[in-house]
Amino acid sequence: MEWLLNLGYVGLFIGCCLAGSFIPVSSDVFLIGMLLAGGNAWICLIIGTIGYWIGSMTSYGIGWLGKLEWLERLKIKKTNIAKQKKYIDKYGVWVALFAWIPFLGSMSIFTLGFYKVKPKTSATLMLIGCFFRFFLWTFILKAALGELTELV
Repeated sequence: MEWLLNLGYVGLFIGCCLAGSFIPVSSDVFLIGMLLAGGNAWICLIIGTIGYWIGSMTSYGIGWLGKLEWLERLKIKKTNIAKQKKYIDKYGVWVALFAWIPFLGSMSIFTLGFYKVKPKTSATLMLIGCFFRFFLWTFILKAALGELTELV
């Protein structure tokens, strides 16, 4: 995935978009790599957030279009589907705040889409959660490097 980092901000966007979907790559690696390569903290934060959010919205959209028969063909057990439904019933749209958690987030977002849980609110909470994640990583890295003034 080094070739994505060589693409600069475009590579950051693509990498974060893939990471936000079901593709098992780490958006953190792309963000930190870009920051260490001298990328502007705010530009990296915005591009990473938007890329990850679009990837998450893709998972939501696939879930929205999904059908129970498809899940059964993929050998996903009805008991797992029922567990996800209980999870969504319990926490509702707030699950979208945690879209950034690797793999678990993608599955939760897919499930929100599958059960057609408040699209606008889900999208907004996903965006907030993704921004928080990337801001936290940016803050930690810049603090470790003694470069917090770049964030002000």
